[in-house]
Amino acid sequence: MAQVTRIDAEKTAEVFGANCIDLASASLGGQIVAVSDEWFASASNLLTVAPPIRKPGYFVHTGAWYDGWETRRHNQEPEDWVIIKLGVNSGRIFGFEVDTAFFNGNHAPAVTVQGLFSPPSAQPPTPSSQWTTILPLQECGPSQRHVYLLPEPTAEAYSHVKLNMIPDGGIARFRVFGQAVPVFPDDTNVVLDTAAVGNGGLVVACSDQHFGQKDNLLLPGRGRDMGDGWETKRSREKGHSDWVIVKLGAPTKITSVTVDTAHFRGNYPQSVLLHAIWHPESSTPSPTDHWTPLTEQTKCKADHEHHFANAEGTLEGPEMGGGSIEGKLVEAAGIKVYTHVMMTIVPDGGVSRLKVYGRRQVV
Repeated sequence: MAQVTRIDAEKTAEVFGANCIDLASASLGGQIVAVSDEWFASASNLLTVAPPIRKPGYFVHTGAWYDGWETRRHNQEPEDWVIIKLGVNSGRIFGFEVDTAFFNGNHAPAVTVQGLFSPPSAQPPTPSSQWTTILPLQECGPSQRHVYLLPEPTAEAYSHVKLNMIPDGGIARFRVFGQAVPVFPDDTNVVLDTAAVGNGGLVVACSDQHFGQKDNLLLPGRGRDMGDGWETKRSREKGHSDWVIVKLGAPTKITSVTVDTAHFRGNYPQSVLLHAIWHPESSTPSPTDHWTPLTEQTKCKADHEHHFANAEGTLEGPEMGGGSIEGKLVEAAGIKVYTHVMMTIVPDGGVSRLKVYGRRQVV
């Protein structure tokens, strides 16, 4: 059996950033389904997006406060465990991160990870369900990020993972790096947000993500705060612009687009411009390739949903939200089929969400 590769934690974004998201993230909808024990600290902390923090000298009823999952001492069972429902219907897994930050002397000595697929309509899985081992036994050290790259992405798509901590202790954060495997309706006339993570959308490149991560753009709903979006650093160069490229979850005839600047008030872009391209190759298209304009350059507003509709001037797709129509898509948008969308912001700033609605094409 091929060996799991331990990755330098500083290279996590380099290894997983272009092709993967954290499938278990609470912001994506990841949930704790069941847990063997969480006496000292809640298992829900494992899925928190923000890095773990420390409060030395701060105690609660159960003991010292920890930003993570921590179980009782002297576990009589072989392991403690937590079952996590991924934030997408299913996903192929490329690797994991087990972060034991600030757990020193009470950290998990070792872990394994298992997975299974369970339809949304089925009962939640239990420890006795038919689990498949994805990550074999790995030793964990105190207060550090342990990042593991699988020999190859899992052939199967999983809906749940089970993190086993052997025999007990504490883990601050747990990340599941992978790609969503969408489940599309059979009717191709249904309008979908094919940029959404749950439908297989993936941000594959960006010019900068100094303050906010590019992957936040495709999360469900509207951003919860200014940190839950994509934000670039301030530019000082005349003529500067920032950009982000999204691979759609399926080839799409685009009918409407929404650019949401929720919570960005003093730092929203001055204007935005959208392009699309047909690029079925596995490589990522370059910003200098021959892109087709989807919109004209349009002035942005603070904390606002900017809608760009098709030629009929209608907004198709679920959960379009409020806001006026800022402009029409170019005529070719609903005629041609595209695989990628590029959003350019001028000159810089923050965008909370990007939604690309259209009809999926089978090609």
